[in-house]
Formats: sequence, structure tokens, C-alpha cells
Amino acid sequence: MLKAGVLGAGHLGKIHLRLLKQSEQYQLVGFYDADEENGKRVEAEFGYHFFNSIDDLIDAVDMVDIVTPTLSHYECAKKAIAKGKHIFIEKPITNTVEEAEHIRELLAEHGLRGQVGHVERFNPAYLAVKSEIKTPMFIETHRLSEFNPRGTDVPVVLDLMIHDIDIILSIVKSKIKHISASGVAVISDTPDIANARLEFENGCVANLTASRISLKKMRKARFFQKDAYISVDFLTKKCEVVKMKDAPDNPGDFDMVLQNAEGVRKQIYFDNPKVENNNSILDELEAFAHAINTNSTPVVTLHDGTEALRVATQIIECF
Repeated sequence: MLKAGVLGAGHLGKIHLRLLKQSEQYQLVGFYDADEENGKRVEAEFGYHFFNSIDDLIDAVDMVDIVTPTLSHYECAKKAIAKGKHIFIEKPITNTVEEAEHIRELLAEHGLRGQVGHVERFNPAYLAVKSEIKTPMFIETHRLSEFNPRGTDVPVVLDLMIHDIDIILSIVKSKIKHISASGVAVISDTPDIANARLEFENGCVANLTASRISLKKMRKARFFQKDAYISVDFLTKKCEVVKMKDAPDNPGDFDMVLQNAEGVRKQIYFDNPKVENNNSILDELEAFAHAINTNSTPVVTLHDGTEALRVATQIIECF
């Protein structure tokens, strides 16, 4: 079992602590939080060992789980890598692309493993249809949430949209040739609602919308490709696959058949894969343990996290 320590005991940090404690891949050694009062409160309530210094925690573990505010990711990661520790780092990977690239360089120099917490890659609805998404030519995503003061220190692009940016970049195997976007600050000092259009060299277009001032939650993605439409609801963990194939000569009474102007007839049918329930955060942490133990490439590499941040930064620069 890998000895794990958590940096940061906020809302998400406490979730990571609980899951690492129950994981069979890790031995939770303890945590550090810059807010000593909060650290001692978490220790008293849950029984996790609170370290008085970040260095003492890092020295005691094999893997450092960085769940601190984004502004501190870079310094935390540098400390952990300098001491020869593998790092799991929450999204966005760092505050700037330059910081992310430097962490990647340091990790490679020390021969260590790193993974970024783009948890939607482990969403069961996405996993159920991932193999069906082959060459999408149009993608539409909506990630809407109700207002929550937590997270408003960064634009909604870094807070919410970056999840969908990462998913899209992992699917579309082509370079981006053009980005256009708009964003509006309504309640916060940074944009609370944003829309972006990504145009890829292979002709694929992705239209992304993110808002943290909506009246209802939504986390949906739709993928359109030749002879198929695939939708993923990351929130309800449901998916839908609609396919087309050549229509039979003698369709049944309930077969759905379309005919275009050229007379080509296609049959529409539904192929909805089974969604296996899981805990996405636990799965991403244990996938990282597997990568460390087998010396293999993590599911979400630091390169992936860096590229998602790079595109998010380019979107923000359009505002």
C-alpha cells in the first residue's frame, strides 16, 4: 500500500481524506492544512492525523495529494517533487501554463508520476460511451451550476468549463486552429458565465457553455459524428447513443427510417450501454496508485492538465 498524505482539508480535501482512508491501495498517513484551526478541527472530528508542517507530511509519505487552492498548487508540487514524491494534483493543474510546464519538467527529471484531478474522465456515464465516440465533428457542452461563493476567486472557465475542455481534448485528436469566446462577470470580479467555440484543424467544432449563476444544475455533453449521436449527462450519470445504419428493404412496423433528398434510406436505432455505478474520485485516486505501482502512464497526465489549462487561458484571453 502506498503511503498517502493530503495537502488541504477544505471541502474537496475532506472527501479525498475519506476516500484514501477507505481505499485498499493507500495507507492514509495524514494531512496538512495551512489553517491550523481548521486542521485541528478536522483531526478532532474525523481522526485523521494533522501534521504541523507541510515538510513533515511530505517526508512521511510516498504520494502527495494536492487539494489546496489553485494559487498554491505550484509551490506544493515543487516541494513534493524535490523530496522525491509522486503527486496527484487537483484541477486546474496550476495558476499559469508556465508553472504547469515547469512541474512537468521537474517530474520528468526526478522520474516520478503525476496525475491531474480531471474527475469527469472517470464519470461512469462517460466511461460507458467513451469507445463509441470516434471522430466527432460537432460537440456541444453545457456545465451550469447554482451560485456558490466557493470557487469564485477564478473565472468560471477555470472553475467549471475546464472539465469539458479536458474531455474534448482527450477525444479530438487534432490541433486547435481558432478560439473565440465571450464571458460576463455578473456577481463575481471574474466572469461567471462564458461561451467558447473551439475550431480544430480536422474540421471538428466544439461549442462550450459554462455558468455558475444558473437556477438549475446541468452537466451535459453531446457528440455528433458520422451516423451517430452520443449524449452524456455527467450529473445524472446517464447516456444515450443514437445510431444510423442502412435501412432494410422491408422495415418492420416500428422501425424508424429516414430518407434524404437523394433517396438514401437510413434506419435509426438506439444502443444505450449499461452504466456501471462507481465513485469517480476514488477511481481516479486508485488509477493513480496503479500507475505508480506498475510504472505506467496515468489516465490524466500532467501534459493533459497543462493542455487543458493552456486552452482555458486562451479562452479567458478572448474576453
